[in-house]
Amino acid sequence: MPRFGALEAGGTKMVCAVGDEQGHILERISLPTRTPENTMPEMLAFFQDKDLAAIGIGCFGPVDLDPSSPTYGSILSTPKLSWRNFPIVQRFEDALGIPVGIDTDVNAAALGEAVWGCTRDVRNSVYITVGTGVGLGVIIGGKPHHGMIHPEAGHIFMDRRPDDPLEQGVCPYHGNCLEGLASGPAIERRWGRKAQDLTDCNAVWELEAYYIGQAICDYIMMISPEKIVLGGGVMHQQQMLPLVRKEVHRQLHGYLQGKGLDDLDHYIVPISLGDNQGVMGAVKLAMDAYDRQAGK
Repeated sequence: MPRFGALEAGGTKMVCAVGDEQGHILERISLPTRTPENTMPEMLAFFQDKDLAAIGIGCFGPVDLDPSSPTYGSILSTPKLSWRNFPIVQRFEDALGIPVGIDTDVNAAALGEAVWGCTRDVRNSVYITVGTGVGLGVIIGGKPHHGMIHPEAGHIFMDRRPDDPLEQGVCPYHGNCLEGLASGPAIERRWGRKAQDLTDCNAVWELEAYYIGQAICDYIMMISPEKIVLGGGVMHQQQMLPLVRKEVHRQLHGYLQGKGLDDLDHYIVPISLGDNQGVMGAVKLAMDAYDRQAGK
């Protein structure tokens, strides 16, 4: 049975793993994300002698995902300056000599849930991660959606709630976008404490649900997903899912009905793969890269 490498490349850590075609994770390590000069040798050393058929990468972005582009497989204008314009796919291909698949980290997570998790029973779904940043992975017809580049729906603009004590969102590009108003750093800037220290403060999570619910309403109107998955560190707060569902119901205001919208408990759901959805999605990216090279 072939073995596949998986890399969940994040801004804070790099999770390197080996999996099989059933999505079982056989081995994994976590490395801090430093500069490419420091981190690439450590990652390559892990994968070097694993007898892998291919590697899949779910990567922080933006990432060039156009196979016809001369910079395909490169990290683009990331705030992590040492990784800007870094040709991550080429480096793995050159060092290991095996096929390499790549997508965004959130598309990989969405793919993991779509293949092995809670959205495998539908063809169209979205995965939202709310943590240090905010991102959206989109699955259309069972495949990750790219379009011109790839979804950057963590940066859609928000209708700021008038009583929000944060006068300007923390996003350096847009200010009052979803990431600027609902990310972990936005919570800390607004309330003066980290999210994990604010568990019992209802006002914190009601405001958070207002922005996440507003974004979900936008995604429903634009993408019409059959199921929505919420993940990321902020969503570890137990009170968040019920509050978000309540806000979505309120903000939709009866405009759309039927299908999953009549049962939001089963339409807006938590992750199902124990925070392994990203690395499992990267395994699937590796499987697809292997099949492409084999002409399947």
